[in-house]
Amino acid sequence: MTEEHGRVAVLSDIHGVLPALEAVLAEPEVAAADRIVLTGDITAGPQPAEVLGLLRAQGERVLWIGGNADRELVEYRRGERTEIPDPIGPFAARALTEEQVDFLAALPTSLTLSIRGLGTVLFCHATPRDDEELVLVDSRPDRWAEVFTGLSPHVGTVVCGHTHMPYVRLAHGRLVVNPGSVGMPYGRPGAHWCLLGPGTDLRVTPYDTEAAVDRLVRECGYPEIEAWADYFLRARATDTEVLAAWGPKDGRG
Repeated sequence: MTEEHGRVAVLSDIHGVLPALEAVLAEPEVAAADRIVLTGDITAGPQPAEVLGLLRAQGERVLWIGGNADRELVEYRRGERTEIPDPIGPFAARALTEEQVDFLAALPTSLTLSIRGLGTVLFCHATPRDDEELVLVDSRPDRWAEVFTGLSPHVGTVVCGHTHMPYVRLAHGRLVVNPGSVGMPYGRPGAHWCLLGPGTDLRVTPYDTEAAVDRLVRECGYPEIEAWADYFLRARATDTEVLAAWGPKDGRG
């Protein structure tokens, strides 16, 4: 019989931002959750090794999924690509140990859990079939039908990350949940995550972003860290701007 979980915390798109991760892990409901599910893009950012170390120290209650940015770091370190689209990517890749690279390479691309009140829940990074294709809160119904192709009819909820903007919506009878980004939020600052069971609760953890920016500048050797931290931790990109830029990438006309 499949184990049913009561409360599951979902953390997505941490992107190597240790202060944001520390703030979320300090939340009482995260500490008390049956499981913590990571829906990918864990490491591509300023403190990848430190973030991996902290998460692995949480033990077996953490369930891992790799994202496209994690895969790119692995491919770069293994000589399977010579560049990474994200400018901070090569720095993050070089900051990982060989053991950490092997750990990331072994991560699955999806997993399913039974959660009280939600039934069978599938977790993935971008979509159930791909780690980097885009679906957005306003993606059209036929786009959702396309990305759900082949999905078991028993899956009633799909949890995905990748776009760094939180939302909950129905699509073809399935609940779709995006917890937003812990480390690189678009639209508003704070560390975004989600609590599942028996409902769906989108959360944002405020933390001292000014102190976090200062800390990253002190502790991270990436040459452009001050500009990077200013843009992402202070959420300079608005949701309107990001939706306008990414809308065409979900296949709409």
